[in-house]
Amino acid sequence: MKKAGVIANPKRPHAADIFERLARKAKALGIELFADEQTAAYLPSATIIGFDQFAKTVDVLFALGGDGTVLFCAKLLNGADVPILGINLGSLGFLTGVGEDQLESALDALAAGKCKRDVRTVANCTVLRGGKLIGPYRILNDAVVGFGGSSHIVTLELAVDGEPITTFACDGMVVTTPTGSTGHFLASGGPIIQPCTDVFGISVICPHTLSNRPIILPDRSAIEITIRHAHKKLLFSADGQDVEELGEGDAIRIARSDKPVTFLHLPGYSYFSVLSEKLHWRGRMGDWNTGKLE
Repeated sequence: MKKAGVIANPKRPHAADIFERLARKAKALGIELFADEQTAAYLPSATIIGFDQFAKTVDVLFALGGDGTVLFCAKLLNGADVPILGINLGSLGFLTGVGEDQLESALDALAAGKCKRDVRTVANCTVLRGGKLIGPYRILNDAVVGFGGSSHIVTLELAVDGEPITTFACDGMVVTTPTGSTGHFLASGGPIIQPCTDVFGISVICPHTLSNRPIILPDRSAIEITIRHAHKKLLFSADGQDVEELGEGDAIRIARSDKPVTFLHLPGYSYFSVLSEKLHWRGRMGDWNTGKLE
């Protein structure tokens, strides 16, 4: 991979030092850098290209920042077969698996072809309104229906593969990919889902019944959420970005995309090690690569 795109959050701590190290290492390895105009202001050696040119120009995309930067990069690529290498400029993230102290090691592994490929499920979401489809929106993390301008509850109907399941009096609903299960889905009572699992998760936000439980479905399922009753406008959020206002009669359709997102990790990367650190799990920590306890 000789052409690398760079999308960065320059406001992160030590960003200037990271850019200098990246430029120096890339030059030593013969990797040509391409960056958007804002990032290139901190990376003068990079060739400036527009956001719409990354997918057809680079072999790999470096996301320097936090998980939000990775989500932006995934959206930017729009299904193109370009892997993302997430480099965290701060504390380790769920999606940015490379720490800033591992920058040079990551580029060495990339140049040597030793990075691990991690393919993640993406969902396509569309809004059905008055017989017309709006979208699609590509979802790497989650789709959230809810919130709005008042505290009134709403009634949402859930259907799977065309079969009505039930209606919920609630504040909203979350549909997650495995990648997004540690976000809104976990906060609303859902389980953690290992990223390689071929499922979607559905959880209800503040349901007005004690019998409600999260649902796990095969990701070949077609999910539809219809707003049956609402005294307010609801927000449809795609990967943390509010993309549509919804009203009574609107429906959200969610299905697996045939164009996933691919991440690159260092050899020895462990999802469960990251999970343990981010969620502050305590107890006897083991070597996640060998299965041996310390």
